[in-house]
Formats: sequence, C-alpha cells, structure tokens
Amino acid sequence: MSGAMFTGTAVFDLLLPGDSRSLKAKRSYVRPIVAALRRFEVSAAEVGALDLHGRAQIGVAVVAAEASHVREVLDSCERLVAGRPEAELLSVRRRLHGEDD
Repeated sequence: MSGAMFTGTAVFDLLLPGDSRSLKAKRSYVRPIVAALRRFEVSAAEVGALDLHGRAQIGVAVVAAEASHVREVLDSCERLVAGRPEAELLSVRRRLHGEDD
C-alpha cells in the first residue's frame, strides 16, 4: 500500500517598479520575495523573464500527502506575493498533480 502524493506548482508573473532597470536592481526586489516564500517550506526561484528589466516570474513547488494541503500552501504563497507593495502581481498559473496523473 503506497501513500498518496500530490504536487502543486504556481508561477507568479510580476511587474516590478520602474527603477528596476538593471539586473542588480531587479534582484533587490526578487530576492526578498523568494526568501519570504521559502518560509512556507516550498521550493521557490526566479524562473522566467530573467533578462527583462521590470518583470519577473517566480515559481514555487510544494509536495504533500493531501491535495487540500497543497492548495492551502499555494493560496498562502499567492496572498504573500499579491500583498507585496513593491511588485504588482499580473497573473498566476497554478497546477495540481495527483497520483493519477
């Protein structure tokens, strides 16, 4: 008998302030967001728009025994990102995978 496993991912597309015209400035906005997300015990990293100034995509992934826990963690991550005053959340892409996928 095997235990159930669910994985969830989310990609947050962010608009950064106008002063993030260099990669160094962009990192100064992205790093604290990624660090804050990791407090939810997720894997988090900048995953897209790497060369675009003023935009960032941050991905998170979570694994849990119950789909409801995965959703709760992703909801918490989304609330955190949406509540950050230094970035505007443009969109979120979420996926949930179960053992039947």
